[in-house]
Amino acid sequence: MTAPAVALDGVVKRFARGAAPALAGITASAQAGRITGLVGPDAAGKTTLLRLIAGLLIPDSGTLRLAGGADPDVPGTLGYMPQAFGLYEDLTVAENLALHADLQSLSPQQRGERARRLYEFTGLGPFRGRLAGKLSGGMKQKLGLACVLLRPPRVLLLDEPSVGVDPISRRDLWTMVRELADGGMAVLWATAYLDEAGQCDRVWMLDRGRLIQDGTPDTFLDPVRERCRAMPLPAQGRRASRSAALAAPGVLDAQIQGRTLRLLLTADGEAPDAADVGAAVPAEAVEPRFEDAFIARLGVEHATAADAAAADAAEGPGDAPAPMDGEREGPAILADGLTKRFGDFTAVDGVSFEVARGEIFGLLGPNGAGKSTTFRMLCGLLPASGGTARVAGRDLAHARAEARGHIGYMSQAFAMYGDLSVRQNMAFFAGVYGLRGRVARRAIDDALDRYGLRRFTRTNAGALPLGYKQRLAMACAVLHRPAILFVDEPTSGVDPLTRREFWGRINAMAGQGVTVLVTSHFLDEAEYCDRLAILHESRVIALGAPDAIKRAHAGGPDAPLEEAFVNLIEAQESGEAAA
Repeated sequence: MTAPAVALDGVVKRFARGAAPALAGITASAQAGRITGLVGPDAAGKTTLLRLIAGLLIPDSGTLRLAGGADPDVPGTLGYMPQAFGLYEDLTVAENLALHADLQSLSPQQRGERARRLYEFTGLGPFRGRLAGKLSGGMKQKLGLACVLLRPPRVLLLDEPSVGVDPISRRDLWTMVRELADGGMAVLWATAYLDEAGQCDRVWMLDRGRLIQDGTPDTFLDPVRERCRAMPLPAQGRRASRSAALAAPGVLDAQIQGRTLRLLLTADGEAPDAADVGAAVPAEAVEPRFEDAFIARLGVEHATAADAAAADAAEGPGDAPAPMDGEREGPAILADGLTKRFGDFTAVDGVSFEVARGEIFGLLGPNGAGKSTTFRMLCGLLPASGGTARVAGRDLAHARAEARGHIGYMSQAFAMYGDLSVRQNMAFFAGVYGLRGRVARRAIDDALDRYGLRRFTRTNAGALPLGYKQRLAMACAVLHRPAILFVDEPTSGVDPLTRREFWGRINAMAGQGVTVLVTSHFLDEAEYCDRLAILHESRVIALGAPDAIKRAHAGGPDAPLEEAFVNLIEAQESGEAAA
């Protein structure tokens, strides 16, 4: 057999004496010409493992070898694209490539030919004079990959390269990496998107520093092939149906997909009766997905479904929206001809939609479509250039401060103060929202318990694991019991276990009347939304329920929402669909 491109034998890594190992005796190998996926919950050890292979960390014990005993520091041996790849945003695309060519000691002849090929490979040729800071998220990832590939490595390490990019850019990135693997490169790809893991040649699943499964995607799917079911949901009460299903003894996981409820049963479980979950017909068997395998392998140990069910049930009056004095009739959120210009550039062009009280409304679109600008205008963070934005019955052009009192906001980037403790962050945001004295203390204590943060009360926010950072951000956003919650990419980069917990909480708040406006690039979770608006090139190109959009653009409600999204955007770009 050909020697593996990467071989690990009993690799152990600790970051503090006496602490549990970040990696505990990892033994595995990755082959040239193959994509090896790394999956696992937050803090499973994926990034630590990639950094060890890259030579940025040294194992405490065990051995790690590249093919032929190659030195990772030798140019052309190894390429590494970390989560936060260091592009220089004040340099152009061409200048970033030239800088990395210098760092990799490419000769003038080599760099010219390589740059030409990479421009063609990534599609960045027309943008070589654009500042990196002006690129969309997907284009930035392509540029980062191009910089790594200037000297093609034998082993390519990718640490969640598709986080924060839209489905079309994610698909393009995957196509490029598959071409590299087919050309003989060994690729290790850490990902939070489990549909990507299902396309890998081999998958390593890590949990708490241990390699708990190593095999092809089919070996992960085999144990759940007879355990997946789906049943249609009623027009009303989808979230109550999900909660009822999760409470059934034979159900490990329950996910809303438009008007369908997808169930993952326990190993010996049976689907609940349709009447018990409010469905009209019994559940039918469906094909498993890699995410089902992930939940089946890890869900019991991490009590995922139980956490989600508890979140659904435990969100008591503390999360119900506070009454809005003088609330006017009409939708909770209204955008009417909303427009935003930055000089000669129109970022948002006549966007119109409305969101009813208690509705979960999704704002989707490719990177650069204008959804973040729309989101920020409706939060009152950015003034509109034209049109009308009304939130909680207040016109944001005249009563922005008043409207903000009824709004909770959770940003995509972690916006807590890293050097303050969890309680100090909560106290700060309580003050920002006008909570004082006993009322503030009661709200903080309640949030510490409901969001599982009590044991981290004195921990600095910056030291929290990613999932707990997200819990803290949401807890702070709802301390004042807002009537409207704006959530920007709430689960970007987090694992499916954490993702389910968050949507359990969001569903529960919507059930109590909180209006939720959410942006997401993860289209499976967009299925939870009651309605969606899809933006492209600053305009709304589709508006409706997820099933209606899938029916119109993917052939039927059983199709993946991502398929409808991609078809719709491609039709727009080819001029086949009306704006």
